[in-house]
Amino acid sequence: MKTIPNIQPANRINQVEEYYFSIKLKELEQMRKEGKSVINLGIGNPDLPPAPEVLDQLNLQSNQQGNHGYQSYVGIPELREAMCRWYKRFFAVDVNATNEVLPLIGSKEGIMHISMAFLNPGDGVLVPNPGYPTYASASKIAEANIITYDLDESNNWQPDFKALEKLDLSNVKLMWINYPNMPTGANADKVLFEKVIAFGKKHNIVICNDNPYSFILNDQPASIISVDGAKDIAIELNSLSKSHNMAGWRIGMAVSNPQFIQYILRVKSNMDSGMFKPLQLAAAKALDLDEQWYAQINDEYRKRRVIVHEIMDLLNCKYDVEQTGMFVWAKIPAHQENSGQLSDEILYGTNVFITPGFIFGDKGQQYIRISLCTNETTLLEAKQRIENHKK
Repeated sequence: MKTIPNIQPANRINQVEEYYFSIKLKELEQMRKEGKSVINLGIGNPDLPPAPEVLDQLNLQSNQQGNHGYQSYVGIPELREAMCRWYKRFFAVDVNATNEVLPLIGSKEGIMHISMAFLNPGDGVLVPNPGYPTYASASKIAEANIITYDLDESNNWQPDFKALEKLDLSNVKLMWINYPNMPTGANADKVLFEKVIAFGKKHNIVICNDNPYSFILNDQPASIISVDGAKDIAIELNSLSKSHNMAGWRIGMAVSNPQFIQYILRVKSNMDSGMFKPLQLAAAKALDLDEQWYAQINDEYRKRRVIVHEIMDLLNCKYDVEQTGMFVWAKIPAHQENSGQLSDEILYGTNVFITPGFIFGDKGQQYIRISLCTNETTLLEAKQRIENHKK
């Protein structure tokens, strides 16, 4: 029998666990293998296709000889220019295509690039609670000191700046924010962005706004970069995953000042070798789509949201009808011990998976989240199962 060497992983590996959804998807797949018809209402994975002209461009460019080699680490000019046009058209922000935007292989990868570019071991990083788990895991991999700041429903899920000012901020290097917010669906206005930028400048903290949900059920897309002087201290991540139904394509971007972009590029250029050129050209086509594209996506999500609200009503959960983004976030009834208990009850009682809010931090312990990335027929089936279970 072959002996396996006693090789220990790097210490940083002991600081992170496998991503929750990675584990859960394996469990759901096992349930399906056992013959159970599982409905997954958990993940924000768009089920609709990209625009036809985007697919046509991908097919056209994939058949062009010479488009299959390595590409520039900074992305092709056509894509960078399209990203800048997009920011100008929808956010009223001027971005220099040469040195203020960096195409990424998804904004999730950008979170890691930024963490590695700015955080030394022991540096402080402000992470929202509840918040996207990758902010904390990327910080742990960078061996930073995570300082969570609470978001509360009573404050519209916005940072409490009085509480932040009471923290020891002397070693804090980076602050993560995410508006429109995931998981809560709370939106931000310019006043909030101005407060965050002022806070960052006062304490010399890099502010990073993760902004992939601006175009989903949101009448006023906004960018933190629109605030005067924001580029001096802020980075914004954006993505085509949600806004253009291109999650699997892995196309995102970072927007900031030339120096910050250069720092991120130093990390990125040592971790990947550029995106497939036809993907970049198709992404440029997607970014030039008109307002009708976003309108038709949102029409579909509105229909689905009606059914999700009905499911939440069946579960006696309370929610804000003004939420943005592709999820519905809701507070569970008082008799439920926690979101994990309710999620398990529904999964094992109806074969319907709903995301428990605890995975986003302890401030999400009493909340659940349902994705809108499921067609109406399947949502109605999920609703029927839960209704039968509750009888």
